[in-house]
Amino acid sequence: MSDITYSWNEYIRLNEELVYKVAKSGWQFDCLICLSRGGMRPGDFFSRIYGKPLAVLATSSYREAKGTVQSNLDIADCMTGLAELKGKVLLVDDMVDSGKTIQEVVAHLKKRYPAITEIRVAVLWWKAHSVLKPDWHCVYFEDSPWIHQPFECYDDLGAEAFIEAIESGKTLGRLQ
Repeated sequence: MSDITYSWNEYIRLNEELVYKVAKSGWQFDCLICLSRGGMRPGDFFSRIYGKPLAVLATSSYREAKGTVQSNLDIADCMTGLAELKGKVLLVDDMVDSGKTIQEVVAHLKKRYPAITEIRVAVLWWKAHSVLKPDWHCVYFEDSPWIHQPFECYDDLGAEAFIEAIESGKTLGRLQ
């Protein structure tokens, strides 16, 4: 399995491309949901461009081996950002890897919120081995590379190491 690293500029371009693809399709949505943590940044782009509130649904399946091994999916009981969930829903995440997370989330949302009439999925990255095909994506991978996103430089850094890095002039995740 290979690794691919994205810079901030590349990451921003992908987010803009994803919003462009959904906008260009002409499909209109009533509600916008992102999966935390990966979908929060792409969801923010959609929220700002469309002027819609962003609901955040916490899910977690990559908890083992410092987040590199998928285990059972946990879906939060509560969702922030929306008073009512109905109509057409755009579900945003960073990637469709196995597809199991989004598949389970879609089923969960349809069961819990019967006023939803349609759910479509937009992601930055889609891997071929996924059991789910997103409605929109930016990059399709035939294989399954590990994707390094530009903000991962902060993962497990801790406050003390962060202070030390900033005080020593390191740029960490800042654009250079």
